[in-house]
Parts: sequence; structure tokens; C-alpha cells
Amino acid sequence: MSGSFSASNIFLQSNINGGRRCAACKYLRRRCSQDCILAPYFHHSQPERFVCVHRIFGASNVARMLQHVPAHNRAQAADAIATEAYMRVEDPVYGCTAIIARLQHEIHKAQNELVMLKAHITIHKACQQQQLQNISGQSSNQLMFPAEVHWDMDDNALLLPDFPPNLF
Repeated sequence: MSGSFSASNIFLQSNINGGRRCAACKYLRRRCSQDCILAPYFHHSQPERFVCVHRIFGASNVARMLQHVPAHNRAQAADAIATEAYMRVEDPVYGCTAIIARLQHEIHKAQNELVMLKAHITIHKACQQQQLQNISGQSSNQLMFPAEVHWDMDDNALLLPDFPPNLF
């Protein structure tokens, strides 16, 4: 009776994911075989991950894409597919592009802030150097230090201290 399907044979054939069907096979209501291409990447404990992927790409397309990817890169490809699908479900118009645009905006904002800070440091160093050069002719109680620099990050404005007129 080698051709019969006993309970132990079914268990051995579906021993991927601890004897349970993967999320893909469970959602598609089919038996999960040992050579199921989707089983390693869509664990039975994360059914919503496959639901998003299936809704956006379709199960057969995802299986075909994973078969064309080298085996050592399939986990990363499945993660990328799942991420893109999830973001498409959440934001059908922009998907992952919305996150990329937001991060690029934050990078641009941080770069601008860095330029402003470097300019502030340069101005402060020049002011200190000017004061040190003037120290020889003045007593220590006559030195005038510039006012504090204040940042207003909401307006992205930099309020500079009052500098001596001969500095520039």
C-alpha cells in the first residue's frame, strides 16, 4: 500500500512549518507540499502577510517571481514583495514611494540644518578670533561677547548675534 495516503503520510508531506500549511496554502485552501515555493517565506503564523501579497500580485505571480530568483536571495525577495504589497494596500496611490519621498525630505532638511550649523560655527569662531585680536588694547572687563544664538526650528530661521561692525 505504498500509494495510499495515511494520516502519517500527510503529516510527513506537510512537515514544513511544523506540520501546518503555510499561510499561502491555507489562504488558497490547498494542501501544502514539501516543495511548496511559498512555504519558507509565508509562515502559517502570519496569514495577513500573504493576504496583502495575494491581493496585489497574486499567488501564481509571486511563486513565479520567487522561482526566478536564486535560492539564496529568495527570502530577501519575499520580504521586498511583502513590504511593497503591504504599502500598496495601505496607500494604493503611492505605496513605498510615499515613504521614500518623506525620507528624502528629512535628509534634505537635515542637510540644510547642517549647513546652517557650520555657518554658525564659522561666524562664532571669527567673532572669537576678532575679540582675541582686540584683547591686547582692551582690559578684560571691556570685552563684549555676542549675544546667544537662538534657533527657531519651526520657522527654520537663524537669529545671529550682534557682531562688531568691522568684522565683515
